[in-house]
Amino acid sequence: MKMSALTVARYFLSRSIPNTDESITHLKLQKLVYYAQAWHLALRGEKLFEERIEAWVHGPVCPDLYQEYREFGYQEIPIVDIVKINDESIEELLEAVWVAYGKFDGKFLEELTHQETPWLQARSNLSDQSYSNNVITSKSME
Repeated sequence: MKMSALTVARYFLSRSIPNTDESITHLKLQKLVYYAQAWHLALRGEKLFEERIEAWVHGPVCPDLYQEYREFGYQEIPIVDIVKINDESIEELLEAVWVAYGKFDGKFLEELTHQETPWLQARSNLSDQSYSNNVITSKSME
């Protein structure tokens, strides 16, 4: 069952706890959604959602989500109602991503992605501060 990146984002936002390490900023949300896609590709060999992920200066970004949540900047994004995923195995995967990364802030997750092959490959010879909309491929995430 494929879903949208927005559904994945809303799942994580429903797990957010304001004013704690488990709150979610736009930066953190982008990385959680990226890891959900990467884990799904690595464990199941297929995309979780079809929206592309690009190698931006601050790490992997889904442009569709950027448009949806950019107004929040570096502020916490308000929590949403609990999102139920209709596929138990996908919900388990999303929960595993949350357990692995949900306690970290966006800057930590940004630095983590900057050390990993998918982001590095997509940015290849670009400097750390160079603008890029290079796609992080499914193959590199897998």
